[in-house]
Amino acid sequence: MGCVIGKCCTSSHYPPSTDDDISQFRDAPPCSLHGKHILTGRSLESVRVPSHKYNLEYSLLTQRGYYPDSPDKENQDNLCVSTQIQGNPNVHIFGVFDGHGQFGMQCSNFVKDRVVQLLYNDSRLLEDPVKAYNSAFLTANDELHNSEIDDSMSGTTAITVLVIGNTLYVANVGDSRAVVAVKNGNRIVAEDMSHDQTPFRKDECERVKLAGARVLTIDQIDGFRDPDIQVWGDEESEGNDPPRLWFPNSLYPGTAFTRSVGDSTAEKIGVTAVPEVSVVQLTPNHLFFVIASDGVFEFLTSQAVVDMAARYNDPRDACSAIAGESYKIWLEHENRTDDITIIIVHIKGLSNSGGSGSVGLNGVRIRHSNSERGTSEISATTGTSEAFRSFRSDFSDLHVSQHVGLMNKSTAIVVPSPAQHRPLEVEVG
Repeated sequence: MGCVIGKCCTSSHYPPSTDDDISQFRDAPPCSLHGKHILTGRSLESVRVPSHKYNLEYSLLTQRGYYPDSPDKENQDNLCVSTQIQGNPNVHIFGVFDGHGQFGMQCSNFVKDRVVQLLYNDSRLLEDPVKAYNSAFLTANDELHNSEIDDSMSGTTAITVLVIGNTLYVANVGDSRAVVAVKNGNRIVAEDMSHDQTPFRKDECERVKLAGARVLTIDQIDGFRDPDIQVWGDEESEGNDPPRLWFPNSLYPGTAFTRSVGDSTAEKIGVTAVPEVSVVQLTPNHLFFVIASDGVFEFLTSQAVVDMAARYNDPRDACSAIAGESYKIWLEHENRTDDITIIIVHIKGLSNSGGSGSVGLNGVRIRHSNSERGTSEISATTGTSEAFRSFRSDFSDLHVSQHVGLMNKSTAIVVPSPAQHRPLEVEVG
């Protein structure tokens, strides 16, 4: 299994994609896989999917946040790219893990390693990827609880994309996000493959309330607003004071997410490690996908991120531009930034005749099941999952080395903030 694992707003700012953008994206000559990128210091990486005769070209970037009050705070994000899972050249996984709390870095590093290893060792992976996903996340959660890491008030979110042939299985726990860029006429449209799990979602809010959580904003806790009246609207308009989860008559834990791995205290009021899994069958209209922490999506919409990424033929350029823009917008709104982590994967050479989309690798038909310990919502372009209906695409004609190693880290200058003239330090391989 080849691995790269390590630490590794409105859309109006970015004009929508046009025919010229699509033509440029499709017709550009292949990028060199040998020269290193001047900003990220990385070579463009590529992996073949021989079952459907296409390539995945990708780049990744993780950036420590700017914390003026905590200059020594470490980057709590982690990421992974693991190719040829179980020795199968058609199975690959990409993931971003956003740690939080005092021991967030240790939590995200632990979960990153264990989820990949558990999937690698699961004999059900090709036959039932959804069941394997559920098992991996729940087992990693139990192991984290029983490890030497104190996860009582620390944990990690996780967003992973498992590629099996021409099918993407996207498992989400928390508020990081996976987005796929879809060609639709003369536009490139962002289609969310995951849905942030926060109290802004009515289904998630009601679920944690049934488990005993109080859901209140900081203003409600401090008495500036009536705690008996729901005062928040949607995430984009109320993001500066989001609803959070609290124990009854207590001022903790205050999590702004409803699912995570770790957070053993918050588990008592409904926070769970059960992933929501969506399924997307790739077509030639799928151009690339983006996986990123909420350091990117806090102030940038999915469409804004896709519009920016579509303007660069090289995913390394796109990673740098999006990280730099995220950093800049954070400082326009606050005196700090979050950690910023992003993976961009270009889908190259996929055709309708590349292979059968309904049959898994080695002739095994892919089927879906629920976890024994929780429900995993599944979404496909022809599915009916209520949880994913709000962000399902409008394109009804679209179908939707054996040991994990650490990436060597180095420092590179990516993009200075125009407002602050402060260079970014990026940990890259």
